[in-house]
Amino acid sequence: MTGNYRFYTASRRHLLIECVDLPSTMRLHSTLETTAPRGVHELIPAARTVMLHYDPSLISADSLRDFVSSLEVHDATSYDTREVTIPVHYDGEDLKEVAEHLGISVEELTTRHQTASWQMAFAGFAPGFGYLVGDDTLFSVPRRETPRTRVPAGAVGLAGEFTGIYPRSSPGGWQL
Repeated sequence: MTGNYRFYTASRRHLLIECVDLPSTMRLHSTLETTAPRGVHELIPAARTVMLHYDPSLISADSLRDFVSSLEVHDATSYDTREVTIPVHYDGEDLKEVAEHLGISVEELTTRHQTASWQMAFAGFAPGFGYLVGDDTLFSVPRRETPRTRVPAGAVGLAGEFTGIYPRSSPGGWQL
């Protein structure tokens, strides 16, 4: 471990950086987007990691470790962002159970989910599936015990601290 990060060699061209939590990961990714050194071709964020795809003929893994360890990391929202409004119909199969789990009414769940600000932390699971984190700490729900074999495209799901919108019909274990 170097500083606040653990570094893992993922391949000759990939360095995996493990962060302590999601906010740290988002801050590191945001900073690297604007300051990555020559030779870094791609940044791939996840919940607790950022993978750097780099050209070893231009920069070494050791140099990347040193660079990241010495970074002054800025707030994840300090760069230009784009706001997107997504209309949502709150009629998911699990809506009542999620409200009961959170100890609030369906109406309050709907209102709080609509008024929360959501930021895409990273993409994964399926092409176009964004993991969104919000500013309302209420939203932390367990995944379903038994995943569905088919979740319709456009369904909004909750799992853990994340909200996501299924970009296409697929299996899924999130609460709808």
